[in-house]
Amino acid sequence: MSAGLLIFLIAAVVVVSILFNSLVAKKNEIENATGAVHSYLQKRADLIPSLVATVKQYAAHESKLLTEITEARASLQRPMTGEGDLQQADSLMSQMFGRIIAVAENYPDLKANQNFLSLQASLNEIEGQLSAARRTYNAAVVRYNNAVEGMPTLILAQVLGYRRKAVFQVAPEAAVKPDVAKLFGQAS
Repeated sequence: MSAGLLIFLIAAVVVVSILFNSLVAKKNEIENATGAVHSYLQKRADLIPSLVATVKQYAAHESKLLTEITEARASLQRPMTGEGDLQQADSLMSQMFGRIIAVAENYPDLKANQNFLSLQASLNEIEGQLSAARRTYNAAVVRYNNAVEGMPTLILAQVLGYRRKAVFQVAPEAAVKPDVAKLFGQAS
C-alpha cells in the first residue's frame, strides 16, 4: 500500500468521524432541548392544582372548566414519545390557562387575591422559561436540519438514517383569545 493511499484513507476516516460526531452532537442537542421543554411543561402543569383550588373558591359554577383543566394536566402525565406529543400537550395547556385566566377576569375579588396573584406571577415566569426553551429547541432543530441537509454531512446522514426534524410550532387554536361570554354560556 502506498503512503499516499494510506494518508488518503486516514484523512477519510478522520473526516467521516468528525462529520459523524457533529451529527450525533446535534441530535443530542435536540434531545436535551426537548427535555427542557418537557420539564417546563411539567412545571406549568404542577401549578394547576393550586391555581384550580384558588379559582374554585371564587368560581364554583365553573366546575366544567376546572374539570377540563384537571384532565388536561393528567394528559401531561402520560409518556410523550413523539415530537407532536410535546406540541399537543403545550397547545392544550395554553388553551386551558387562557380559559382559566379569562374566567378569573370576571371575579374582581379573585384578581386581587394574593394567592392568585402569586400563582399568576409564577405562571408568567414559567411561560417565559418555556418560551426560551422552545426557542432553544427550534435553534437546535435548525442546526440539525442544516447538517442533515447540507453537504458533506447529507451523505452520512442518509446512510445513518438521520431525517429532518420539525420545529416546535404552537397550534393556531392555542393563540386564540378565549371568548369569556361563551365560557359563561352567554350570547356573544
